[in-house]
Amino acid sequence: MNASPAPPALRFERVTKRFGKRAALDSLSFEVPQGSLCGFVGANGAGKTTTFAIAGGYCAPDEGVVDVLGGPFDPWRLKGRLGLLPQDADIGDRHTPRELLVHLARLQGMTAAKAGHDASRVLDRVHLDDRADVAIGTLSHGMRRRVAVATALLGSPDLVVLDEPTAGLDPVQVRSLRDVFTQRRPGQTFVVSTHNLDEVERICDYVVFIDQGRLVKQGPIDDVVGRDESAAWVLGAAVPLALLTEVLPGYTLEATGEVLLVRGRDLDAASVHIARVLAEQRIPVREVRRGGSLEERFFGASPGAARPG
Repeated sequence: MNASPAPPALRFERVTKRFGKRAALDSLSFEVPQGSLCGFVGANGAGKTTTFAIAGGYCAPDEGVVDVLGGPFDPWRLKGRLGLLPQDADIGDRHTPRELLVHLARLQGMTAAKAGHDASRVLDRVHLDDRADVAIGTLSHGMRRRVAVATALLGSPDLVVLDEPTAGLDPVQVRSLRDVFTQRRPGQTFVVSTHNLDEVERICDYVVFIDQGRLVKQGPIDDVVGRDESAAWVLGAAVPLALLTEVLPGYTLEATGEVLLVRGRDLDAASVHIARVLAEQRIPVREVRRGGSLEERFFGASPGAARPG
């Protein structure tokens, strides 16, 4: 007997939240599968921070249903199971990273010994073990941001929700956090809000697009960018379109200069024939891309995505 699918780690069903006359969320519905690394994408003002605030219990929806790890938000039920980093979280200056993390771990109910061990674990995970015992106020912005991320990782929660965790970080610092997201334990779910679509495409396996408080698109990254629908081959010479058409009946082929676009039922099988023809013609392959980019899909799917501010 097949096991029933696991319930989503986070689910919104027709959720509306208003601030005065403005609807920050407008009947928003989406699901984040358990065990996924989900990129939560939208332009400024799309409703990302409001969504995360509701998921973390900071505010309540005006309408709709919110399901967090199998039930409504309940701080006692979710203690130690939900890690949350709000946007621009203030972690204070006076204490050291270790002191802050031990204090927060104790609030979760850990013993002093376990709290100390877990504080060391998460500091090592965000590459701050060498700054564990210096005042937070002396740390750089990037280091402070990594301390803030560490607070959401205490106890290895089932669901970790991070609102713009890489905001203001340079490329080296962003790369240092990438392993934190990708090296999660089996079954652990991360939801990461970010403007960096290249980063989402690189590390995430699921994506949710929202715009003006509404869902635009959601699904596995491969499905959203269409990796099973098309492939673009960038060659070092003109495309031998006639030869390729002859060996690939049933496929749609388009050639523009040195770029070949292939659509069809089995792109893996097609690649074998394409590679053989190109090798016989001694035409070098410079790049192969499956599907479109997440940026192309985002701007094509979301009418407000190009709005500034």
